[in-house]
Amino acid sequence: MSASPDDLEDSAAPLIEHLAELRTRLIRCVIAFIIGIVVAFTVAQPILQFLLGPIEDTLRALGDPSPTMQYTSPQEYLFTLFRISMVFGFALAFPVISHQLWRFVAPGLYRSEKGAFLPFLIASPFMFFAGAAFAHFIVTPLAMAFFLGFADFPSLMTDLLARAGDLTGVDVPVDEAGVAVVPETREGVQITFFGKVNESLDITLKFIMAFGLCFQLPVLLTLMGKAGLVSAAGLRKVRKYAMVGILVLAALVTPPDVTTQLILFVVVYGLYEVSIFLVARVDAKREADLRAQGLWFEDDDDEDDPLDDGSANPDGR
Repeated sequence: MSASPDDLEDSAAPLIEHLAELRTRLIRCVIAFIIGIVVAFTVAQPILQFLLGPIEDTLRALGDPSPTMQYTSPQEYLFTLFRISMVFGFALAFPVISHQLWRFVAPGLYRSEKGAFLPFLIASPFMFFAGAAFAHFIVTPLAMAFFLGFADFPSLMTDLLARAGDLTGVDVPVDEAGVAVVPETREGVQITFFGKVNESLDITLKFIMAFGLCFQLPVLLTLMGKAGLVSAAGLRKVRKYAMVGILVLAALVTPPDVTTQLILFVVVYGLYEVSIFLVARVDAKREADLRAQGLWFEDDDDEDDPLDDGSANPDGR
């Protein structure tokens, strides 16, 4: 039976209203993002110093008394500050963006669905910032200590000060004109570190993004458990595959340092086990609700019980 023109017009009206509302929400999100970028740009230099803090601490620990970064193109430093402004501008605008997302989605949800979705929307940024803090204060210093541990910074800085003519506190010979004389070396070509601002920042931001996203694992899996897409039993069954995937992830996003890779593996796998525990609680609550409604069938327990990991059945491994 074909729909009448009046029916088509009635069905199109809500769609147009939803599209108009979506446009309004998106415009507000973009405006909030632009304001966040402007605000973040005003403090981009202190943020850059904060992000480069682990590199600075590592250089000083290795004997570099005056850590220095450089940029090799006129626009590089400005683009670096703008990049920082975009990342932290989005972080500043995220409460507004999430609020607009919630206002757009909430009218189409039942009361129970609103109560289930809202905690995840709140927990997600907290877990991301926890992962970012873990990356900045623990992982990045370990990675920088590994990467920069091959340079001889005391001799490097002596030579640099001599070449610049800055003899304060450094016993460097000078010629009759008072120009510093760089001692001759007989140890081959000297390998020195001249850190670039954008490349050093790139490593730091990659760690922050990688660990921030990895810390979303419990939120994502628990939300999927709420939706019935995964179960605790299913997550237990693929545990060995998850371990392999986490090992591959650790090898890709961390430097070739066994210590850093082991830290990432332990943390992400721990989050995976926490996710199993949270999903199991979700499954138990859903089972209790179904039993209360009389919709849970006992003859399906062995096959469909999300809390059964097959441990009682030797063939269910």
